[in-house]
Amino acid sequence: MTPAADGLSTGGAASRPTGDGLRAGGDASQPTRGGLRGDGDGARPAPGGLRPARGGVRPGRAGLTAALAPLRLRDYRRLWCGTLLSNLGDGATWTALSWLAIVRGDAAALGCLGLCYTAPVIGGGALVGPLLDRFDRRRVLVADSVLRGLAVASVPAAALLGPVRLEHLYVVAAVYGLLKIVPLGAVPAMLPDLVPPRLLHGAAALESVSLGVGRILGPVVGGALIPLAGAHGVLLVDALSYGTLALAALSLHLPYRKATPRTGKQPPGGAHPPGGTRPSCGWRPVARLLRQDGVLCAITVGFGLFNLAMGLLLVLEPWLARERFHGGAGLLGVILAVSGAANLVGSVCAGMLPPADRQMLRIGILQTVAGSSLLLLLVPSLPVVLVGLVLCNLLSTPMTVSSQALRLTRIPEELRGRTLILMRTVMNATTPVGTALAGALLAAGAPGFLIVLMTLSAALPGLWLVRAYRATSFGAELGVKPGVTPTTPPVRRSPSDAHHVQVQDPPGHRHPGRPALRGLRHR
Repeated sequence: MTPAADGLSTGGAASRPTGDGLRAGGDASQPTRGGLRGDGDGARPAPGGLRPARGGVRPGRAGLTAALAPLRLRDYRRLWCGTLLSNLGDGATWTALSWLAIVRGDAAALGCLGLCYTAPVIGGGALVGPLLDRFDRRRVLVADSVLRGLAVASVPAAALLGPVRLEHLYVVAAVYGLLKIVPLGAVPAMLPDLVPPRLLHGAAALESVSLGVGRILGPVVGGALIPLAGAHGVLLVDALSYGTLALAALSLHLPYRKATPRTGKQPPGGAHPPGGTRPSCGWRPVARLLRQDGVLCAITVGFGLFNLAMGLLLVLEPWLARERFHGGAGLLGVILAVSGAANLVGSVCAGMLPPADRQMLRIGILQTVAGSSLLLLLVPSLPVVLVGLVLCNLLSTPMTVSSQALRLTRIPEELRGRTLILMRTVMNATTPVGTALAGALLAAGAPGFLIVLMTLSAALPGLWLVRAYRATSFGAELGVKPGVTPTTPPVRRSPSDAHHVQVQDPPGHRHPGRPALRGLRHR
């Protein structure tokens, strides 16, 4: 439901400015076993040996064929299938662990399990981010799969010796919560090394589909398997799913990255100094990048506020089902199912949309309309409320995918793991704030104010993006069209956004200019 899931909610094709425009940075031009990695113009052979199929997909072509085009790449297809199975296993594992907790304990035990399952995520991001940029990302992903697989398998193994203690379940949940940020950062960080730039949009959409399927169908699969194989059997199946992801990561045909030294001279923006040492793997270069790149900062702040609204909605939905419409768990299930289905449809539609020249304008419009649709929840009619929820979930996923494709081209390869994890952590940290605020407002008898606040938090950042980036071109970065070469007069570029190009305005047109990053921090 949240846009970053983010997330959500990813290397070699990171755009960097050159003397004559934008090109793919990093080591994108180096040969691999499967061919040459695609550069900024998509003219070179794709990773994994992608060749045009019969009636092949042309760059920028919309439709379901274009949305599924990344799956024609062998390496990406293996990684996506492994990730999909792992996400399904994650959803089933939560169902099995929560069932064991409620059987062995009570509601308090279930709450403690949920805390152990979610709280360590922030600490995990701080720990894992530097590892993704210092070591080969496949090896980090394999290590995560092995550790979490062993942790999950320890529960059915312990059950062979006697009853499983609640403390054991808490430890397993904490290990999962600490490491679950690894695939959320490693998988998107590897996308530019697996697909050419013109397919990044579709690859980001398929990642969103994988996360959505795991979040929605995983608990259903777990609930269906518990009566057949027991909760311990479900956990054993999930442990095997981690093995499939590890094997998929090991099978990728990419050159292994050497470990990055801990220290080194760090130029502005985190790029490698010519002939110098590699930058350090701390967080200071990432903070500098977000401070200097107004686009990345705007996405982080805007999506963080949108996720604050999603936290409010998370608490509001059960209240609507019980208090306003006087239903029970069945009605709540209908509301959640409709929202989840709209989210999945939005993921598929996002892959069918080609990248836009004015990508940030598209993101702003989608966020504005998605946030404004929440105002329909004020109407005391169930069909109208469902329409509002469908619109919000349907539009928020293309918003996320569009931003992910842009993020992948702007973040330098050597900072990609840390930057993506930091952005996703910050964006999703506002969700629990929204849930706590929603509980207080509903207890105070102010559901109307809650809905208005939720709408403003989701929609206003989108309006700001529309105003700030309505005339900004990102075509050169996304491979939509060649970089704009103005004739007269020269186009002014923002010093804080060296990667993008401003669209030339007609003569006599007064352009107010893009608000400075300093203004964003004060808003």
